[in-house]
Amino acid sequence: MKKKNLFKSFFIFFLMISSLSLFSQDKIVPFSKVPTKIQTYIATHFPSNKVLQSQFDYNGLSKEYEIILSNNIILKFDRKDSIKEIESIQELPESVVPTKIYEYLQSNYPTNFVKKWELDNKKQSVKLDNDIELEFTINGEFIRIDN
Repeated sequence: MKKKNLFKSFFIFFLMISSLSLFSQDKIVPFSKVPTKIQTYIATHFPSNKVLQSQFDYNGLSKEYEIILSNNIILKFDRKDSIKEIESIQELPESVVPTKIYEYLQSNYPTNFVKKWELDNKKQSVKLDNDIELEFTINGEFIRIDN
């Protein structure tokens, strides 16, 4: 009897996962169709970079835009069209790093630069050119070095 229930539970779980993947869409969209808030953000912080690709990702319950710029810069925006992640192999512009975090980095890592910044619901993180990852609170207070 237990094997039958286990099989039934596994089958239901498999159906749920399969149905979510049916609703998953990754769609290339013209940059002109990207929300104005995102276009303005890019024009403000990356004026000299060319947009190479803009993609809309819809995964059942979440949506996001991913924008790829020249110089291998990748930007991700959440469902509210707010920036949530920026990654590059080069130095990110000072303007995209929150002021409090930037000041901390200038004091503690003056010879390094930020090549990745990420925001989630509970914290912010940066990755430096020496591959050190640092975590900060939403308000920009240093928490720890991430392993």
